[in-house]
Amino acid sequence: MSAPIPGAPEPESIRLPDDDLDDLVSALHATMAEVRQHGVILDRLASEAEHEPEADTAAPPIEPTDDPDAAAPLFILAMGGAQYEAELAELSLRVTHIPLPVHDREIGSIRPWCAKWHEHPEAVARLHGLWLARQQLAGAEAGLAAPSTWHRDHLDHTFLQLRAPAGPFAACTTSPGRPADRR
Repeated sequence: MSAPIPGAPEPESIRLPDDDLDDLVSALHATMAEVRQHGVILDRLASEAEHEPEADTAAPPIEPTDDPDAAAPLFILAMGGAQYEAELAELSLRVTHIPLPVHDREIGSIRPWCAKWHEHPEAVARLHGLWLARQQLAGAEAGLAAPSTWHRDHLDHTFLQLRAPAGPFAACTTSPGRPADRR
């Protein structure tokens, strides 16, 4: 801990109301459950890969091309089975490590969030679209304004839609003392 700065006011002690602490504890438990779920998904995918014949384990990797008629990456809602599960597991890691730690704000009735976002098709669709936009705007050829454009046109809009009071998480809660998620 650093030494106090002479002449600076003493920092105030932060006290959270008990219901905020309950929400934080609930969110932590939900996050831990989600991490365990990701481990189960990854274990299952690894097990499936071990038992499938070598030729059928995966589609060939998509090579970068300058051909404008080349197939675009599949949108997650068009995927099924193991491909969907694998993409959802990757999306979960991306959501957990990129926008949430930086852009997540207080959870409440006016800005709801659901720890089980991956069970909401609208959330999965919007967050996958957000990730695809980030990939497109991440390269050097996208220009210096690309990060700002991604935030303004994609991230901000996506989070406003997902966390709107009437959005897909409107009936969800993170408090164990309140009714469970309702979809």
